[in-house]
Amino acid sequence: MPEGDTIFRTARALSRALVGKPITGFRSNYPLLTRFHDETPLTGQNVDRVESRGKWVLIYFSGGGILVTHMLMNGSWHIYRPGERWRQPSSNMRIVLENSEYQAVGFRVPVAQMHTASSLSRDLRIPKPTSDVLNPDFDAEAVAQRLRICAQEEIGDALLHQHLLAGVGNIYKSEVCFVTGVNPFCKVTDLSPQQIDSLVSNAQKLIAANVLETSGNAIVTYRGPHRRTVFTADPAAASLWVYERAGQPCRRCGERIRCRLQGPGARVTFWCQHCQPMPNGTDVDG
Repeated sequence: MPEGDTIFRTARALSRALVGKPITGFRSNYPLLTRFHDETPLTGQNVDRVESRGKWVLIYFSGGGILVTHMLMNGSWHIYRPGERWRQPSSNMRIVLENSEYQAVGFRVPVAQMHTASSLSRDLRIPKPTSDVLNPDFDAEAVAQRLRICAQEEIGDALLHQHLLAGVGNIYKSEVCFVTGVNPFCKVTDLSPQQIDSLVSNAQKLIAANVLETSGNAIVTYRGPHRRTVFTADPAAASLWVYERAGQPCRRCGERIRCRLQGPGARVTFWCQHCQPMPNGTDVDG
């Protein structure tokens, strides 16, 4: 599933293509979206702004409607010039927004609905701006307080709760824990306030560093020297501290990176037992 930085870049690209321009065409194969368009035509309306909230993209129209989409595993937004050939078959199209300069095409977008400002505020699935690590209104202190409420959860699981800390996915979970020196299987109640504050701060810093204009599409958390002789199943792991590096030496201490499934969702977690010891000194199998 795309992480918060990917969704942020998607929203930024859509914003550049759509904001301030009147919509000249709209179509969708989702009945509720077409019904909304029939009753309140989007054509003729301007796009006022586009924002990301965690893993959601929100497109605001001048008539008060808000198109909300979630990519899950396979969805994506593409931007084309009029007449440009699509890079996916038309059968994958779910939504098209057009203006005089661009087409924004949502391919295989599994979750899409229209909101008003009032209904959006009541939708508990969509994170508030104060929970989104990339939002200017992000409230790190409030997020840290909400994390502490998850006292009996393992911190690796708690970091994935989008209503608490929107934008952190499975890759960043492992990377943030490593950079902070916290074992991802540690219970929240066993962490100090300073450690929780550092986890939130590092989550914000690592994700923000990956949405700069000069950043590529791959997540980069490690920028030090690389061992070219080490085989990595995922080439992107060459720029990560621990994720997808099971069995390889830790970039800091040289101990073997471990991995195991974690939580109800059985998400794979990576860590270094030496750099991220459990508070009670016990070992975590991996």
